[in-house]
Amino acid sequence: MTFDEKTLRSVIAEVIKEMTSQPAPAASAPAAAAPAPATLPAAGKMTLTEQGDAPKGVAPDEVVIGLAPAFGIYQTETIIHQPHDKVLREIIAGIEEEGLKWRVVRVYRTSDVSFIAHDAAEYSGSGIGIGIQSKGTTVIHQKDLPPLSNLELFSQAPLIEMDTFRQIGKNAAKYAKGEAPTPVPVRNDQMARPTYQAIAALLHIKETEHVDNDKRPQAVAVSFQ
Repeated sequence: MTFDEKTLRSVIAEVIKEMTSQPAPAASAPAAAAPAPATLPAAGKMTLTEQGDAPKGVAPDEVVIGLAPAFGIYQTETIIHQPHDKVLREIIAGIEEEGLKWRVVRVYRTSDVSFIAHDAAEYSGSGIGIGIQSKGTTVIHQKDLPPLSNLELFSQAPLIEMDTFRQIGKNAAKYAKGEAPTPVPVRNDQMARPTYQAIAALLHIKETEHVDNDKRPQAVAVSFQ
């Protein structure tokens, strides 16, 4: 998939519109943030229901999946149009295939996938977490590593296929079991970055709009239709 000049111009125009259309806040009284609804239906075949502040896990046989602020709600597909419900299904299937449990939280304080994954790991009883941005960038993390380090990083979202998401779930579960799995194979394409850079920037801007620095990770119940 490539973007021609017309598409790139459209993306850039939308980025500029996003940056210039926000009204300046009044100096006298900051606007209060509207509370998020408890139940957040995603487009497609998945419903995400927030259930309040997530507890820190104690079960050693769980992997926590950390969703970025817009995942499955304000954005519903990755940068290459993979539906979020299918992506999450694959990650969960990989964890379950290794005989482990999974839990989902939404991380609001950041849109950085490394910190999302690290927060997920800190809330996981096994100390292993997966973080995923709406555009598809994914990280497997361990709670006692520095946030900007990780176990496995999948930085080129346009090159992550569905079977890769399943393997990510499997490897995270293996780490949780104390194993040392072979890293998930990833494709490499030097043209992916320049080809998708503009749309990736736009999607990141849209993700960051929903960051709330004061909100703790929220427990999320997932149902598939």
